[in-house]
Amino acid sequence: MSIPLDLARTLAAVVEEGTLDAAARRLHITPSAVSQRVRALEDQLGRVVLVRSKPVRTTEAGDAVVRLARQLSLLEHDALAAMGAEGGSVASVPLAVNADSLATWFLPPLARVAARRPVVFDLHRDDQDFTAGLLESGTVMAAVTSREAPVAGCRVRRLGVLRYEAVATADFATRWFPSGAHPDALGSAPVVDFDRRDDLQSRWLARRDVAVVGPPRHRVPASQDFATAIELGLGWGLLPGFQSAAGLASGALVRLGEDPVDVPLFWQQWNLTSPLLDDIADEIVGEGRRVLAA
Repeated sequence: MSIPLDLARTLAAVVEEGTLDAAARRLHITPSAVSQRVRALEDQLGRVVLVRSKPVRTTEAGDAVVRLARQLSLLEHDALAAMGAEGGSVASVPLAVNADSLATWFLPPLARVAARRPVVFDLHRDDQDFTAGLLESGTVMAAVTSREAPVAGCRVRRLGVLRYEAVATADFATRWFPSGAHPDALGSAPVVDFDRRDDLQSRWLARRDVAVVGPPRHRVPASQDFATAIELGLGWGLLPGFQSAAGLASGALVRLGEDPVDVPLFWQQWNLTSPLLDDIADEIVGEGRRVLAA
C-alpha cells in the first residue's frame, strides 16, 4: 500500500481550510473534484480519513495522512532552499503555543526568523496542557507545551519555567481580604479564570484547602484581557511575572501569597532533519531560556 502524495496534499488543504469549498478555491479545482480526490484516497487506503462535518475533521487515519503531507511540504521547501530554487515560495509553519507565552515572549523569535527566511506562521493557541495533542494529530509541526515526555515522532527541549503569582488590586484586597487571604475569605472572593480549562487558580486554592467550587468566577479567555480584568478589580488571579511586575512595582497590585505556581514549559517538534524547523526551534528555545525562570 502507498499513499498518493497529491491526494494527501488535497486532504491537508481540506483540513487547513475547513471545508471542501474553501479547499477547492485554494487548489483552483471544483468542490466535486476535491470530494473525488478524498474519496479516491479513502478507497486506496481502505479507511475513512475525513468526517464531512462543518468544519471537517480527520479520523485517526486522516491525521497520519495530513502529518505526512505537511512533513513532505516542509522537506520540499528545505530542498528547494538548498538548491536556491524556492522561486518566491513561502513556507507555512503551523505552531501551537499557550496564550500567556504568545502574549509575552513568543513572537520576537518568530519575527527574527521571518526577517531572514520566506516563512509565515499559522499559530494555534491552546492551554499548555493541551498543545501536545495538536502535535499528535499532525495539526502543528511544533508546540510550546507543559508535557516533558516526547510525543511519538517528536523531540523535546526544555524552555524554562513560567512563574505565576496570585495578585489583586490593592482596593480589591482591602475589600475582600482585610485580614489577609485566608481560606474563608478566598471561598467567597471573586476569582478570574482564563476559561473552563484553566486550573491555575484552582490549584492555588487547593493548597489552602479552599473548595474550588466555592468562589464566584469570571472567565476572560484572552491573556491581555485576563490581566486587565484583574487590574480593574473584577477579581484576583494568577499572572505571569511579565504581566504583574509593573503593577506590583507601582503598588497597584499586591501579592496574595508568597507561593508562586511554576509551570515548566518545553519545546516539542517533529523529529525531522529540517533547517527551517531547526532555525525556528533555536530562536524560540534561546528566547525561552533567556526570559523564563531556570
